[in-house]
Amino acid sequence: MTKRELLVVYPTLPPQMAQLEETYTLHRYDQAEDKAAFIAEHGPKCEGVVINGHASFRREHLQKMPNLKIVACSSAGFEDIDVDALTEAGVHFTNTSDALFDDVADCALMLTLACRRHLVAGHDYVKTGAWGRQGMYPLTSALRGKKAGIAGLGTIGKAIVRRFEPLGLELGYMARSKKDVPYTYHADIVSLAEWSDILIVIVPGGPETEGMINADVCKALGPKGTLINVARGSVVNETDLIAALKDGSLGDAGLDVYLNEPNPNPELTGLPNVTLYPHHASGTVETRDAMAQLVVDNLAACFAGKPLLTPVNDVKQSAAGA
Repeated sequence: MTKRELLVVYPTLPPQMAQLEETYTLHRYDQAEDKAAFIAEHGPKCEGVVINGHASFRREHLQKMPNLKIVACSSAGFEDIDVDALTEAGVHFTNTSDALFDDVADCALMLTLACRRHLVAGHDYVKTGAWGRQGMYPLTSALRGKKAGIAGLGTIGKAIVRRFEPLGLELGYMARSKKDVPYTYHADIVSLAEWSDILIVIVPGGPETEGMINADVCKALGPKGTLINVARGSVVNETDLIAALKDGSLGDAGLDVYLNEPNPNPELTGLPNVTLYPHHASGTVETRDAMAQLVVDNLAACFAGKPLLTPVNDVKQSAAGA
């Protein structure tokens, strides 16, 4: 039986790649030196694409793939993938948000506690012997009774809220529309920042949210405020963030993502009032395995004419994946 053919723009994990190799004929676009020639030769034969949110798939790629049925992304974010073009062409698109929301929410909580209770500075205070020389570490501020604003109340945002509720935080949110939840709604990000002591950003990346956390937001959050970004580096204007952290108009920040990864701005990473994590919010063995398996399972469902596990766009499922 002839195997269906896939274009691998960004590989998934080895165990899942082994499953794909057994089931399909894989064309490794990620390893090709002349990518234009590679997709021109193999694109027309491929019915599926394996990709990650760090890779790009635009209309010009799609035009080289007339038989494409599905693009399966092994991450939650996909700002460099033209989903509108895929939808117009009747191509399914899937991602893996459903597999990672718990770990990302855990990371948001971890960064919040680390910032507010000075975990990194406290660690250094003990490690360097400053505790013995200088006495008690300065007092920090309790979480209970503070206001936490969630910018983006999707699947991950709701998981963050579930973790924050038992801590006695007052909760607010900003979203495209008001939701049926018992939290304070804010129609814009500056309003949410003014209300908040802690602002957690978990909006999608892309042009609509680029630079939304700017000088006005930092100033509104204030000198005792904490910014947590577990979304995308692009949603923060890093120049404004650095300035606010330097001049004290923003208290501190906990960051999992940056504009220039994996080499973020040293002017930012060298500041004493930032807590840094290497874009690893979903980085557990269990979650990354589940994300990779969703790619395999979504492809299988598509080609079997079955409902996709984690569809993003609205494309009618064809019979038997034909």
